[in-house]
Amino acid sequence: MNTVHYNVTGLNNNSIKTQVKNVLDELDGVNKVNVDLGRSTIEVDYNEPTSECDIKERIEHVGCKVE
Repeated sequence: MNTVHYNVTGLNNNSIKTQVKNVLDELDGVNKVNVDLGRSTIEVDYNEPTSECDIKERIEHVGCKVE
């Protein structure tokens, strides 16, 4: 299993948090998503076929920016 940790801007409220969690949970291979509003971080545990690129694209599609 792979784990990625991102610092993200745009995690402003619970609505965005839920949107990010939902779009990442839809990816085949994602096992766990942890969104921390206080620290503006996202941690994702995943396996193939999902890649870091897929995860970043989903986060940015919701309107957040990966730093």
